[in-house]
Amino acid sequence: MQLSTVRPVPVTFPDSAAPDVPVEAELRFDASLPYAACLAFPLTACQCTGDAARVCWYFSRELLNEGRLGPAGSGDVKVRPGSAGEVLITLRGPDGGALVSAPEDLVTAFLSDSFALVPAGSESDHLDVDAALARLLAAD
Repeated sequence: MQLSTVRPVPVTFPDSAAPDVPVEAELRFDASLPYAACLAFPLTACQCTGDAARVCWYFSRELLNEGRLGPAGSGDVKVRPGSAGEVLITLRGPDGGALVSAPEDLVTAFLSDSFALVPAGSESDHLDVDAALARLLAAD
């Protein structure tokens, strides 16, 4: 049984010096984190491989879904529809932030894949609280 989905998505950074240059990112969903979506960016300056070669932003899958249709979110992650079939994702952290533009059709396809794995409203059925607690305690 499939437990995750990864969808490549070319994103741009409209507020950057090169607003039309796409970066190949990924939208990721794992049923073991049923409330979360991940937007993963490649680290080009490092010699890392695998997941170490990516910066991952985790945020609510529902936030991404709602933000496709209208402004959603507050705090570190905000999502809203853009013009010309795009979804705009604002990411903010202690060291700065970025505005990311992703094609709406690819975001919708990713969400469709994720909701096929874990339907909306059934997230708690897929959440292993004991395993999550063990991961938190092991992080100390």
